[in-house]
Amino acid sequence: MLTLSFTEEDRQALQYERFHHPHPRVQCRMEALWLKSQGLPHQQIALLTGISENTLRSYFRVWQEGGLEQLKTFHFRRPESELDQHWGTLEDYFLEHPPASANEARAKIEELTGIRRSPTQVRQFLKRLGLRRLKVGCLPAKANPEQQADFKKNCWSHA
Repeated sequence: MLTLSFTEEDRQALQYERFHHPHPRVQCRMEALWLKSQGLPHQQIALLTGISENTLRSYFRVWQEGGLEQLKTFHFRRPESELDQHWGTLEDYFLEHPPASANEARAKIEELTGIRRSPTQVRQFLKRLGLRRLKVGCLPAKANPEQQADFKKNCWSHA
């Protein structure tokens, strides 16, 4: 059984943080600990805060280990893409040679890094690089190849 002791300063800090902390999960943690400091049973605290009793006990363990400051910290799992290791190389290449499609970018990424990704993952990576899809326009004078070549040479830019 976990036995927690709260000082008057702890109670005041929990009272303040449960309403004023910017992160809602921290507010929930503070609420649970504040209710515990008021002597409520675990089942009622879990019911009032909308969390399971196991989560409540984990909050209590965090409080015992590190106090108020430890309750404010998070350790979210954020997996990193293997493509992040090649960020600079890919960014430089795609800024100089913008891909026409996700499949083209996928093939180039596989050629440069050896990492194979789906077109959806490649689109997300290109978006994180700051590249965006451009709308496709028509070339003028579709039947006249000379006017098309002149337009491509003088008016059309890839940037």
